[in-house]
Amino acid sequence: MDDKFLIHVEIAGKSYGVRIEREDEQIIRKAVVRIRNKIAQYRNIYSDVDVKDLLAMVAFHLSVENLQLEQKNDTSPFTEKIQELTKQLESFLKDSKY
Repeated sequence: MDDKFLIHVEIAGKSYGVRIEREDEQIIRKAVVRIRNKIAQYRNIYSDVDVKDLLAMVAFHLSVENLQLEQKNDTSPFTEKIQELTKQLESFLKDSKY
């Protein structure tokens, strides 16, 4: 059974129909609020800028924010160190009498 349903979201004065999974509705609506808030922030700073430019600035800002979060959540250095320590421990245990 397809659990997708249609919601309408409004961004920059335009309504968009979006098919989403039911469990994603809350996060989708939060994303729309975040976009609206960013548009309002940029509109206050750049009052004479076209909506398309505001949307481009919001997209850029949110993309940078997303990349920074991805970088923060990069666990590969820790994973590599754990693997190195595991090999050392296994080697020690192999060579010891225990």
